[in-house]
Amino acid sequence: MTGTAKVGAGWMSLFTLAWLAIWTVQLTPVQLLLPLQLDTPEDDWIRGVVSSGLVLGVGGLFGIIAGPVVGAISDRSRSSRGRRRPWALMGVWVSAVFLVLTGLVEGPWLVGACWVGVSIGVSVASAAFTALIADQLPPSQRGAASSAVGSSQAVGIVLGVGLVVLLGLGVLAGYLLLAAIIAVVGTLTALMLPDPPASASELPPRAGDRPRLASLRDRDFAWMLWGRLVANIGNALGTALFLFFLLHGLKQPNAEAQDNLLLLIVVYTVFVVIASVFTGILSDRTGRRRGLTVAATFVQAASGVAIVILPTFEVTMIAAALMGLGYGAFSTVGLAFATDLLPDQQDHARDLGIVNVTAALGQLIGPVVGAGLVALVGGFWLVFLMAAVLSVVGGLMTALARQPEPAPAPR
Repeated sequence: MTGTAKVGAGWMSLFTLAWLAIWTVQLTPVQLLLPLQLDTPEDDWIRGVVSSGLVLGVGGLFGIIAGPVVGAISDRSRSSRGRRRPWALMGVWVSAVFLVLTGLVEGPWLVGACWVGVSIGVSVASAAFTALIADQLPPSQRGAASSAVGSSQAVGIVLGVGLVVLLGLGVLAGYLLLAAIIAVVGTLTALMLPDPPASASELPPRAGDRPRLASLRDRDFAWMLWGRLVANIGNALGTALFLFFLLHGLKQPNAEAQDNLLLLIVVYTVFVVIASVFTGILSDRTGRRRGLTVAATFVQAASGVAIVILPTFEVTMIAAALMGLGYGAFSTVGLAFATDLLPDQQDHARDLGIVNVTAALGQLIGPVVGAGLVALVGGFWLVFLMAAVLSVVGGLMTALARQPEPAPAPR
């Protein structure tokens, strides 16, 4: 079903809650729990940075494959239970189980293996929930829904890290809490969000009737994907190593670094939410999403430049605000822009799964590249410089995708 009628506040609330749970369980380990698990003594701190980057990158590659595969299968589903709901429930429970296992194991190899399971589960659930935007919403509401996804990302980091830090939870207790959140919230939202079966006309042709991954041959869709990938690598370089930067770049004690990480995340979140809501509404009203997406990458780039020029905690706070403004606008309007560029409405979930993959891949490549840059120069300045450069390059790539003419809003 391709959305033509507007949905109400109840649909948007459930959709936002689902994404809040997804982002909380995905990003809290990335920002806090995994670095704490894999940190090493001060005289060998670079090894801990490299181990964390490799676990995030290599472990998460499996999740990157899962999203488009599940999207393509669900596009063709004829189940009376709906096309997306079974996969959302499967992803939710796979994530919960492997979060518990990740908390129980030790060492980079076992942690990385369990993180594969978490990544696959999150990717499957994300593909199912994202497809609902194109399935059920008209173009005039896609910016608002994308805003819900983007702002939930920032709020999810604060919620997860805040609960772990303020409650004084250890690593295992933190993972158990995250598993409970995704199991309860993810299950309830998957069951409560509508998911009517597709009609015969909405199902894609059999595989032999058309080229595989035909959407990647669409010029504008391809440029949007490349821009989204590169800009997300820039964002990951600017944020994923924050705890290590506080510990080993600014030489803060462990307890102080955790408290300041939470403070940075709160600042980042406030500006992500502001940018997401404002630019999401603005893009819905104007229909001109490309320009806003490109401008956002330059704001994101300013964050890295600020830390390179003056690497202090106060400047890092300002940089967190700039990163929040830039990434909040980019992730929100960029996702809405992607839905406008979908080449074939019969392959929504598969193609939006690919869109999710580019964002996820960027967030996974970033820590790996960042760890290599830290090992190369023995510090963090090159990480933040490359964050700025790649943000701009991603924006320029996005600018090469042509803006579709806005569709008239339904009456």
